[in-house]
Amino acid sequence: MNVLAISGAGNKRRNTASMLKKAFDGAMSVEGATGELVYLYDLDFKGCYGCHSCKLLDENRLGRCATRDGLTEVLQKAIDADVLLIGSPIYYGNVTGITRAFMERFLFPAMTYNVDRVPLYPKRSKVGWVLTSNAPYEAYAEYAKSLCDLMGRMIGDAEFVMANQTQQFEDYSKYAATRFDEAAVKQRYAEQFPVDLENAFAMGKRLAESV
Repeated sequence: MNVLAISGAGNKRRNTASMLKKAFDGAMSVEGATGELVYLYDLDFKGCYGCHSCKLLDENRLGRCATRDGLTEVLQKAIDADVLLIGSPIYYGNVTGITRAFMERFLFPAMTYNVDRVPLYPKRSKVGWVLTSNAPYEAYAEYAKSLCDLMGRMIGDAEFVMANQTQQFEDYSKYAATRFDEAAVKQRYAEQFPVDLENAFAMGKRLAESV
């Protein structure tokens, strides 16, 4: 069983990265699992160019992204994965730009404009979203569900875990962040984030066990 975790967070040590690593560890705890964790910010690539090469009725092009760059190998690994974990903070109501660029390159070749709309990839995968934000759960719950619905149509059954109202700074007095009560944020983070990490681990393990 092959597990691929993809991080769309710029920081490798903060909330999203910690959550994604826990989800990855959960999946890797299942017997027979092999896997890799990829950081998109380490790669040199861009989003979809809209060339439509992946829609050509050519066995060497249909369902394949024609662009060759730092993402090419990762795209194939994502197609081959039995469990795909994707982590991103939520910025302005959406995943990070680099995560969105990955999604464009990964999802667009999988679809056709045919009437039946059957995805082109050879198998279905289990998908787990790992999301973080400093807003309450209700602010982005529907968005998280929409990401799962999208993956459900294109790639395979999907679910999400989300850490909310996270701590972003060690010393809030150094930042333009007076809307936050530093003591309250830190107290909630100390109490809730360990639970969020446990939930991420459980999701990863659950997805791997369901393969």
